[in-house]
Amino acid sequence: MKKNLFILMILLNNLAMAQNNTHTTIIQPTIEVMGVGIVKVTPDEVTIKVQVEHKGQSPKELKQKNDFIINDVLAFIKSMNIADKQVQTEYVRLNKNYDYQTKTYNYLANQSVSIYLKDLKIYESLMNGLMDRGINRIDGISFSASKINDLKSQARIKAMQNAQMKAEEYTKVLNQSIGKAVLITEFNNTNYQGQVNTKRMMMSSDTSGMEQQTIAAGEIEVITKVNVSFLLN
Repeated sequence: MKKNLFILMILLNNLAMAQNNTHTTIIQPTIEVMGVGIVKVTPDEVTIKVQVEHKGQSPKELKQKNDFIINDVLAFIKSMNIADKQVQTEYVRLNKNYDYQTKTYNYLANQSVSIYLKDLKIYESLMNGLMDRGINRIDGISFSASKINDLKSQARIKAMQNAQMKAEEYTKVLNQSIGKAVLITEFNNTNYQGQVNTKRMMMSSDTSGMEQQTIAAGEIEVITKVNVSFLLN
C-alpha cells in the first residue's frame, strides 16, 4: 500500500512539472513577408507557330494538298540550317462541317508546325520563305531567353533581398530587428513572353525587295515570389 502511494506521488509530481514546463515555454515571435524578384531581359529566341489550311469537298485531296505543302516547308526549314529538333508538328486536323445555306458538307484540313528559332536575324527570311511555300496562317509567336535558368536564379536572389528589406523596414518602426529565416516558400516562376500581331506579319509578305522590320522583341520579365518568415527580436 505504501509502495503504491509512493509511485502515485512520483507520477503526480512528474505531471505537475510537465505542465509547468509547458506553461513557461516561450514561443519565439516571427514576421512573415513576401519578396518579389524581377529580372528584365531582351529575348534572343522566338517560337513561331504556323499552319496550312484548306477547305473543300474531298478530305483525301485536302490532306494530300496539305501534305505536299508541309513537305516543301520542312525541306525549306532544313535548308535554313535549323535543326530537326527545333521543328515539331503541333497537330493534324480534318473537320467535317455542314453548310446550312447550300445544305452540303465540306471539309477543313489543318496542319500546324512549330519552329523554335535561335537566331532572330533570319526571322524575315524564314517567314517570307514559309509563305512562299504555301503557309497561309500564322497562329502567333512567343519570345524567350536562352539563359532562362540563370535569369531565374537572379530573380530568386532579388526576391530574397526584397523580403529581407521589407522585414527590416517593418521592424525598424517598432525598434526591433529580425533574426534568421525559419521558413521560405517559393511560388512558381513566371516568364512573361511577348506576343506579336499575326496580321502584321502576314502583310509583310506582300513587300518586294525591301528588308523590313515586322517584329519588336521588347523585353520579357522573369518573376519569382517568395514568402519568408523571420524570427522577430
